[in-house]
Amino acid sequence: MASQDWFEKDFYSILGVPSDADPKEIKKRYRKLARDLHPDANPGDTGAEQRFKEIGEAYAVLSDVEQRKQYDAVRAMSRGGARFTAGAGGAGGGAGFEDVFSQFFGGAGAQGNPRYSRGRGGFGGTTSQEAPDLDDLLGMFGAAGGFGGAPGGSGPGGGFYPGAGGTTQTGPRRGPRKSRDLHATATLSFTQAVAGDTVTISGVGGKTITARIPAGVKDGATIRLRGKGEPPTGISSEPGDLLLKITVRPHAVFTREGDNLLLDLPVTFAEAALGAAVPVPTLDGGSVKVRIAPGTPSGRVLRVKERGVHRKDGTSGDLLAKVQVVVPQRLSDEARDAVETLQRLDAGYDPREELTRKARTD
Repeated sequence: MASQDWFEKDFYSILGVPSDADPKEIKKRYRKLARDLHPDANPGDTGAEQRFKEIGEAYAVLSDVEQRKQYDAVRAMSRGGARFTAGAGGAGGGAGFEDVFSQFFGGAGAQGNPRYSRGRGGFGGTTSQEAPDLDDLLGMFGAAGGFGGAPGGSGPGGGFYPGAGGTTQTGPRRGPRKSRDLHATATLSFTQAVAGDTVTISGVGGKTITARIPAGVKDGATIRLRGKGEPPTGISSEPGDLLLKITVRPHAVFTREGDNLLLDLPVTFAEAALGAAVPVPTLDGGSVKVRIAPGTPSGRVLRVKERGVHRKDGTSGDLLAKVQVVVPQRLSDEARDAVETLQRLDAGYDPREELTRKARTD
């Protein structure tokens, strides 16, 4: 807000409070008006929006002790008869700038009807033929940078608007309204979700939208496509966004835990007992060999490094293969003889002995 506005605007009347109102009364009144006039509560009402800006400007000054003092002083000068003119006191003896300098600075520079400009050594210094600048004058009273909103804010980019719960904030003025966000869904295969893919969906009015799905997207995730929502309308100048919810179909073999891929790896009793190198399938359709150590039990997890989800930042999860020892459903006579031989050799060994002992312990 330009400094000249302080001579023209009655902030007390704008807020509807007396000039001797205390800070608590000013704050209470502002909060009530802000709730009533907020643009979200009055969509499309330009009058309410303008009033909302006016009460914001008024509260920015009256809520700050120093700015309120300066504002009261300036308003007192304007009511006291000192007229701010561009040159010499005109007919009728009206006071010019020199009268103001005489009042505040002891008469410095009040000779010969000088005109003052900014950046030339201050008031009472070098004179010029430029018109007086009220910003410089009020800047001498402590309002450096002008009076554009709340304390600390200045310049055309500054502004004042209410925050949640009646609190106040300083910062850029409210930007253009956005249109509504729209929602859509996309179903991906497990492989597409892990590797990333491009999908095509139908947007507003049947318009085709192509969206890039990043590698590693999870089931239930939502991807925001900026500017792909509802197009601008009469009260909005920015399109909304499209919120794309992802559904991932389960895989017949693989599951996922974070960035790791998991699968169950069947092995024979002989492979688990004697050890072996067995192939493990990978999500890309290939396979990788893993070593089964002799005596490997069911449930042991074998890790294949960096064969899981590959992230854009270069990190990768692992492939985890959980060993499952397969018990044959039918045995040949020869195989049965071999198993019975092993049974005789294991006579006296009870694999459940430790389990039974622990179960009886309190």
